[in-house]
Amino acid sequence: MPANEVILTTCPRDCYDACGIAVIKRNGIISRVRGDPNNPVNRGSLCGKCAIAYNGVILDPIQRLKTPLKRVGPKGLGQFQPISWDEAMETIADRLKDIIATTGPEAIVNAHYTGTMSRLAYAFPLRFFNRLGAGEVEPDTICNMAGQVALQYTIGNALDGFDPRTANDAHCIMVWGANPSHSAPHAHNHWLPEAPGKKIVIDPVRHRTAQRADLHLQLFPGSDNALAFSLLHVLREEGMIDEGFIEEHVLGWDEIEPVIRNCPPAWGETATGVPAAKIIEAARIYGSGPSLLWLGQGMQRQPNGGNAIRSCAMLPAATGNFGKPGAGLYYLNMDGGVRGIDDDYVTAPHLRSGEKKSFSHMELAERLEHSTNIQALFCWNINPAASNPEQRRLRNALSREDLFSVVIDLFQTDTADYADILLPAASFLEFDDLVTSYFNLTIAPQVKAQEPIGESLPNQEIFRRLARAMGYEEPELYESDESIIDHLLRGTSYKGGFDGLKQTGTVFITPEPVLQFADLQFPTPSGKIEIASSQAESDGHPRLPQSIADPRPPARHLRLLTPASMWLMNDSFGNDAGIAKQMGTATITLNPQDAAALGLKEGDESEVSNEIGKILLQVRVSEDIPQGVALSPKGRWPKSEHDHANVNVLNPGKKTDMGESTSVHGIEVEVKPVSVVEI
Repeated sequence: MPANEVILTTCPRDCYDACGIAVIKRNGIISRVRGDPNNPVNRGSLCGKCAIAYNGVILDPIQRLKTPLKRVGPKGLGQFQPISWDEAMETIADRLKDIIATTGPEAIVNAHYTGTMSRLAYAFPLRFFNRLGAGEVEPDTICNMAGQVALQYTIGNALDGFDPRTANDAHCIMVWGANPSHSAPHAHNHWLPEAPGKKIVIDPVRHRTAQRADLHLQLFPGSDNALAFSLLHVLREEGMIDEGFIEEHVLGWDEIEPVIRNCPPAWGETATGVPAAKIIEAARIYGSGPSLLWLGQGMQRQPNGGNAIRSCAMLPAATGNFGKPGAGLYYLNMDGGVRGIDDDYVTAPHLRSGEKKSFSHMELAERLEHSTNIQALFCWNINPAASNPEQRRLRNALSREDLFSVVIDLFQTDTADYADILLPAASFLEFDDLVTSYFNLTIAPQVKAQEPIGESLPNQEIFRRLARAMGYEEPELYESDESIIDHLLRGTSYKGGFDGLKQTGTVFITPEPVLQFADLQFPTPSGKIEIASSQAESDGHPRLPQSIADPRPPARHLRLLTPASMWLMNDSFGNDAGIAKQMGTATITLNPQDAAALGLKEGDESEVSNEIGKILLQVRVSEDIPQGVALSPKGRWPKSEHDHANVNVLNPGKKTDMGESTSVHGIEVEVKPVSVVEI
């Protein structure tokens, strides 16, 4: 082995970028994890959080789980003793078989999400749960399901957006409800500033991407629907509507147009807080096209989030911004479309003999309270004790002695503290896999750079062993990683095989940008963009998008936003000492006028509360936040915080209008100085 070695791999975090990584090894040991200087997305740099964590907690054998563990103390205290893999598998299999025999497999539920987004580690375990017949906590209800449902109604597909490379032909890029500076830092650093068109950012927060934009529309949270209608009013009044495109490719414009006529900029200013002049300016820039519209996942995490996405999607429909260079709408770019990755092959849904039963993350605490609902819970790639609503109620439900809990993770998270069996997962540096960005249309290798720490195993191998302990015989449950990777790559345009991909790193699926809906055929029932949706109507939703805005909070209440932190990846990295140092104390940011009215100043300690919980947060004061709004970033581990709570202690788990998804950005709170809090 050479003294110095460089291994190219890819970041599999829940991030738009999917950065290329160069792992530097000296004498066979990883000495540094850095950005790949030849990667077209991140160009040699890593974001601050990954640069710290990948050279910190991910490599730390003290922090990492190294052996299977069995609970020996009360649930929630995190007291375990080491056991062998054989004992762990036998214990789990015996309990599952007993539940299946006495109650049925639907009493076994798995919860998972994006702790890793590499294709096999993210999806292969579902082969086991499909064979088992287990229930599922619907993953995207904790994140983006409202937007998915809304775009399915409107354009027939939420998972194939514009190709970011087409930005070179765009006159305008409108980023609505996303913060690339925190959640897509290399799109913020490279893609946006290098695109020649005007940049418009629509967001309640004047974050760094908004500060760099040519125009920032700082609307009040929950008024996105109204702003979309007001923009459409200007486009109509100024002759920027593409009548020919509408006639050929849009259903329902004649029904919605009378509503749009009644939504002038002055009305929009009252509803949204955005000055009428800025609404007119933004409409003119977007309408002069071709234009790109990036709809952020954060924007639809509100009570009327689905309606907001439907309303915004009318902009490219009305202006003909599909099927040509520099035009399109983006929400997600997932694998089953132009990239050719066959996700069904990875999850093997044919192994399930009955209908899959699933429910929303918003219901998890309530359902876990009753043994008639759930008798066993698997958590993998997720830490619901930190990320889910009704935090205290969920914690109590996880404490049920008759609930058999299995947690698979790299670290002893808050959720892990409630496990009966805790299994150590390998990190992305410890096995081969594939990574596909949900922004850029790329395919990239995740390459093994070291042996797993201790006895930890990749998710895939853990579930192979569990299938064997259950006595299952289906060959799909034992297929090797190499075989699956080869199969997936054969379905793509890349023909160099995994060995070739390991040498090249990230590749684009085509040499030139892919046009979204190039044939202008939309996978809706009519084949057109459906502003008027009979499908939505039959599902109990309005036939048309609604020109509504949420009511403002009552006196002395603030609308709470809990967006992505600059230093955390959801709640990943919350146990890294370097990250903790960067984050400092948990904070709440207030507009100066609100802070003054509440008797608070920079650095004060405040109690933030509502009907479901309370938390102490240090006050920051900034004009980047509108009056009537408070901001506290998500992602901290409750076990590391005061009173074992993070900001989700304030989340009552109310659902969005569509998709039974999270409306976390619709929460209202009171903020008081600690000195006046009643004791």
